[in-house]
Amino acid sequence: MATVQPPRHKHIVLTSHPGNFGQDSIEIKWGEADPNERGPIIATLGNRAHRNVIGTHSGGYAVYRALAVASGSLERDHRADLTNTAPTVSIGPHASWTVPDKIISLDPFGALDQELFSDLRAEGYDIRPSIAITKAHINIPELQEAVNQGRIHVDGKILKDGGELLVTKAAIEPAWHLPGIAKRFSVKESDLRRTLFEQTGGMFPELVTRPDLQVFLPPIGGHTVYILGDLEAITDPDRPLAVRIHDECNGSDVFGSDICTCRPYLVHGIEVALETAQAGGAGVIIYARKEGRALGEVTKFLVYNARKRQEGGDRADTYFTRTECVAGVQDMRFQELMPDVMHWLGITRIDQFVSMSNLKYDAVTQSGIEIVERISIPEGLIPADAQVEMKAKKAAGYYTEGDVPDETVLTQTIGRQYEDA
Repeated sequence: MATVQPPRHKHIVLTSHPGNFGQDSIEIKWGEADPNERGPIIATLGNRAHRNVIGTHSGGYAVYRALAVASGSLERDHRADLTNTAPTVSIGPHASWTVPDKIISLDPFGALDQELFSDLRAEGYDIRPSIAITKAHINIPELQEAVNQGRIHVDGKILKDGGELLVTKAAIEPAWHLPGIAKRFSVKESDLRRTLFEQTGGMFPELVTRPDLQVFLPPIGGHTVYILGDLEAITDPDRPLAVRIHDECNGSDVFGSDICTCRPYLVHGIEVALETAQAGGAGVIIYARKEGRALGEVTKFLVYNARKRQEGGDRADTYFTRTECVAGVQDMRFQELMPDVMHWLGITRIDQFVSMSNLKYDAVTQSGIEIVERISIPEGLIPADAQVEMKAKKAAGYYTEGDVPDETVLTQTIGRQYEDA
């Protein structure tokens, strides 16, 4: 098969200059209830005059797209054929979508199908979804063990024989409304824009040269939402809802590393979500791409080395200290943006919140969502080497129904050393 040859350009168009970019762009009126009044997010590259945001769709993968174009594998002006890609179920619109400050890190209208803005599409505007919703079967081996132990049961509807779960799932790309982000973090928008520009190595000059562009598609991972049970139960105050918001941990979630509680807690959250769905409600698992506390895996592994090699061993009393020594902060997840995805789902109350994090709890409740009960990870699910993490977190104020470890317990809680591996 012949490869596509990328066209040769005589000059480079710098998007930092308004005269070369955005003359025919459509204004985005963030928070408008009518999507046609709000306006579409246009981040495609085919017609630069149409673009009305900073960045591109699938920003974290834009470099791969560039490689495909440069190598001749992808046409530079390819337009997606969106036939039959509409969501398998409808989510929203909800009242929270129309409050400008309630959702500022994703596009609530991002999942609506290609029939929306059909007039603009007919005029040549390349408008693409930033949210996709589908259905799937997933298989979590630990659930079959839970069935064998009698903790959960197969109902044939949500949980099938063999441990298969029937779920609705949504993939969400981030879309930051910069004025809203600045307001939520109590910083000046101009300072936010300049810092984003500087800390991304000058990748997005429009941040500082185009104040008229208020939406930024950052080159980061988004969210995947897994929904168990009836979607209508999510917004029904008379039906129970269980939620776990889980931050990515590739080592544990995928490969089963036992230095942390991530996969056991994720599976426990799925188990609670399943039980709630089987009781006539719904269970929601929100998976956020924030690897290593949003510090990244390289930093995380460096911290592991520092913890395991320090004098006195990997101790609970220095758990956070070693992260701060390497990264400069203990945590960069900044949960202030996290509730947005819950407001997109229309959540107003959570009956069972499967999390011990006070940062997450505070962010959710301060955004106006009620939490009835908090659920911590059962002691029997904590790997031995993860006791360092768990005791350090409890001592730091994480929610627990049990005793809070004192300084003596922290210094005596020592993890496995490399020579014992």
